[in-house]
Amino acid sequence: MSDTPSATAELKLPKDHAAEKGMVNVQIDGVWHQFPKGTRMIEACRQAKITVPHYCYHPKLSVPGNCRMCLVQMGMPPRPAPGQEPTRDENGYEIIGWMPRPVIACANTVGENMGIRTQGELVEKCREGVMEFLLINHPLDCTICDQAGECRLQEQSVQHGRGVSRFVDMKVKKPKNVDIGPRIRLDDERCIMCSRCIRFMDEVASDPVLGFTQRGTHTTLTVHPGRLLDSNYSLNTADICPVGALTSNDFRFQMRVWFLKETPTIDVNCGTGTNITVWTRENKIHRITPRQNDEVNSAWMPDSHRLNFHYIDSAARLTEPLISNSGSYSSTSWSAALATAVTQIKATPAAQTAVIASARMTNEELFLARTLAAEIGTSLVSWVTRTGEADSLLVAADRNPNSTGAQLILGAGVPLDQIRDGVRNGAIKSLIVLGDDLITDGGFTAEDLGQLDFLLQTSVLANPTAEHAHLVLPSAAFAEKRGSMINLSGRLQRLNRAVEPPNEAHDDWEIIRDLILALSGDKNEVHHIEDVFKALAENVSEFSGLSLSKIGHQGTPLLETGYQIPLLANERTRKAAGLING
Repeated sequence: MSDTPSATAELKLPKDHAAEKGMVNVQIDGVWHQFPKGTRMIEACRQAKITVPHYCYHPKLSVPGNCRMCLVQMGMPPRPAPGQEPTRDENGYEIIGWMPRPVIACANTVGENMGIRTQGELVEKCREGVMEFLLINHPLDCTICDQAGECRLQEQSVQHGRGVSRFVDMKVKKPKNVDIGPRIRLDDERCIMCSRCIRFMDEVASDPVLGFTQRGTHTTLTVHPGRLLDSNYSLNTADICPVGALTSNDFRFQMRVWFLKETPTIDVNCGTGTNITVWTRENKIHRITPRQNDEVNSAWMPDSHRLNFHYIDSAARLTEPLISNSGSYSSTSWSAALATAVTQIKATPAAQTAVIASARMTNEELFLARTLAAEIGTSLVSWVTRTGEADSLLVAADRNPNSTGAQLILGAGVPLDQIRDGVRNGAIKSLIVLGDDLITDGGFTAEDLGQLDFLLQTSVLANPTAEHAHLVLPSAAFAEKRGSMINLSGRLQRLNRAVEPPNEAHDDWEIIRDLILALSGDKNEVHHIEDVFKALAENVSEFSGLSLSKIGHQGTPLLETGYQIPLLANERTRKAAGLING
């Protein structure tokens, strides 16, 4: 039997396969592409790696078509006369007839055999006209504007602006430096009425407190009477503002963005594991912004998490090992501190020693904590559970960033209540506390800790537990370390170092490694965090075949936990309804 297709079989051109896949053929700037039905023009151009300038459009928000900056020229095949066949080119595509007027790319969707031109005299003249209108009343204060360096209006005026203004009348004056919320400032003169902030507060934050008032050139952004922009997600409006109309009180006039280094990492304030960018200069964090990950936090983050980094440079920061001498503390060297730790740990029977790890620790640190407990010979291993009120978006009730990793690596462990009872009845004489505050979060009292023969704590800050410790070892904050964590939905994500630990503070995994080596007397065979992850992957099957570099900046699914991040569920519903693209 011959494999040759029959003479009657229809030979299909590449364009004919689009419909079979639920796609349409679209020509963009002379090149044919295929896109799913319903794709908006601006998204089709983006997928074709062609940038269409825009202000009001945001893939995570509804499309208002406000700014008109995304104008493109559209074309469709002309309708043939009755009885005539359409004219086609050599590839089978119908010849496109171009419309003499532009359309907005954000609100229109692609269709079969459609043509889109993002260049050309018609499009370029229209964009120049729109840009000229946007700049008529806009203040020319780029040199002092906080948005300079990341302002879309500034960037696109270079490419699409006229270079000189033909407007000779007085600019319309609007309110400046308006306090509209505890964390946000408004400069209405800079607002270009894109409405991104209004739509975000309404559609994502579910707190519709912003709106436009007045008409025409006198239109201003404002908060509703008697209200404030005080949502825990208010700073996202500053992120998506394309100009300098909305700025963060925390970052305002602190640093020019072109001086800052960007480090992709993850948030550690709750179990969601929001993806973030840490902005630093000269070993100091100046701001944190959300980083898009559609499997974790979309493009947003809560203000409470975003602003919780100033403690890293606070006066309570521990910067050198401290040893207690009859209630008073004195600094000591790391070698002396480790020697003291070994002497005290070995002086206590293993059955009377407990290790309290932390679900704030990375997977690598938890694995070393497990190894430390095994070296000591104790099975009394636990961690502190920290909970709070969840919201319906990104803030999880579990305030530990790596509870999933702690359960996976440490196993069930021993209930913390059991260790606390053991301290109170004298069955436990020695505690090694790695990173948590037992008095503030663990239900211990100062009297409980006072009964111990030896208390060692590793900590970033001085805290009530450290005040009762016999030995305090300064550790690294989340932005000062590398490693991995698993969020509540089971996604393995990477923590990256943005700044160096201060003075004598050490990375947690190095502290635990040195304790293990000092106890065992072995030589140091682990020099890098990658070595720890390799050992983890060899001992915990879920990590098999992985490495820190393979995790990537977007993370990778590791476990199926059944946990759903509420904001993502809301977003998927809106996307399925065709309300948003993202």
